[in-house]
Amino acid sequence: MKLIYPACFYPCEETKGAYTVEVPDLPGCVTQGDSLADAILMATDAASGWVLDELEDGKAAPAPSKMSDVAPKEGGFVNLIVLDMDGYAAKYGNKAVRKNLTIPAWLNARAEARNINFSQVLQEALEERIGS
Repeated sequence: MKLIYPACFYPCEETKGAYTVEVPDLPGCVTQGDSLADAILMATDAASGWVLDELEDGKAAPAPSKMSDVAPKEGGFVNLIVLDMDGYAAKYGNKAVRKNLTIPAWLNARAEARNINFSQVLQEALEERIGS
């Protein structure tokens, strides 16, 4: 699912070339970047995370405002940001995915006798191996 939201960009007074970004349709979604390109990337990431949290909580993504309806504060400008929610969710989402595995029968029997949760053990082992 692709979503497009207007975002308000404001030059930072403290850091030359940096921008602060607000996404009006996503309350509290504010970020900044060291350059305009970085600010666009950071806004896309922040907005994607905001929307993903809503989707994982069973809520719908907020409808985007029309760009013409968004009025930035003095000194700012509006730019559209594009969110690739499928790609973002695949990389950062908490939705469980089903995996099949093959283990020796003796190991399966011993683990089941101890009521071991295979999914939990696999997840913990992968997180340890990957370093998450």
